[in-house]
Amino acid sequence: MYFLLFPGQGSQKPGMAQDIVAAFPAAADVVARADAALGFPLGALCAEGPADRLTETRNAQPALLTHGAAVWAVVGAHLAGKVHGAAGHSLGEFTAYHAAGALSLEDAVRLVRRRGELMYGTGVQVPGAMAAILGELTRPIGEICADASSHGVCVPANFNATEQVVISGEVTAVEAAMELAKAAGAKRALRLPVSGAFHSPLMEPAVAGLASALDAAAWSDPLVPVWSNVTTGPVMTAAEARRLLLAQLTAPVRWVELIRAVATQHPGTTFVEMGPGAVLSGLVKRLAPECTTRTCGTVAEVETLLAS
Repeated sequence: MYFLLFPGQGSQKPGMAQDIVAAFPAAADVVARADAALGFPLGALCAEGPADRLTETRNAQPALLTHGAAVWAVVGAHLAGKVHGAAGHSLGEFTAYHAAGALSLEDAVRLVRRRGELMYGTGVQVPGAMAAILGELTRPIGEICADASSHGVCVPANFNATEQVVISGEVTAVEAAMELAKAAGAKRALRLPVSGAFHSPLMEPAVAGLASALDAAAWSDPLVPVWSNVTTGPVMTAAEARRLLLAQLTAPVRWVELIRAVATQHPGTTFVEMGPGAVLSGLVKRLAPECTTRTCGTVAEVETLLAS
């Protein structure tokens, strides 16, 4: 049995999905429909860049969703009846709901485009920062962020692995937390090239706009459980999906707990990462080494999966 994974921002790169679009009509149809839904040539941006424009939050989010949806359009029929759940890292959770049948491609791509616009706009309105903290710490990251909060808002944003956490908040507070983390044994503390303090209370101004966008989309209950970044548990209703995707905007991504919960409830599962790169597969290997991982974002990887 398979469990689907969909990557979040940071996995995009020029050339993404280009080979599968050329090789599979179903993938090309997905990209054409995404272009039509958004009213601009997203497919050309994915294929040709430039990288700085593709990396813009409002473009990266629909680009990654479209790549994941294109792969799913090619392999979905082959995996019918063999998928017991799906999850995505932050933005990728929206792709997971599309793959689970809860959102049409058009609604999904418009929704994440709007999400990206709102997140970017909030970052301009309320400047913030994010930083990756790498290595084993002698103090809990929550305690470090609490100490740094004397300089402003600072919270854990992404629990990606036991030795890889991302923090988010006001610039001075994040910088203070980086120094505290180094003092607590962090091997590295790196500012991330993002346009705002995502997954923190600083994203609150975007909540009303995202709520409207979520309500405007046509939702169905997912056909397979989608595991939430917020609760780390399965979601089976459209109403719960909308509620948790909204909460996700200001809440941390609890990826460590999510992957370990799936691995515990579905021992021996095969995690399949759909989209560009292998970031999530790498995290699964660290968090649940007893499980099998596969990547499925290129023609060669798609063909290997279809042959299995």
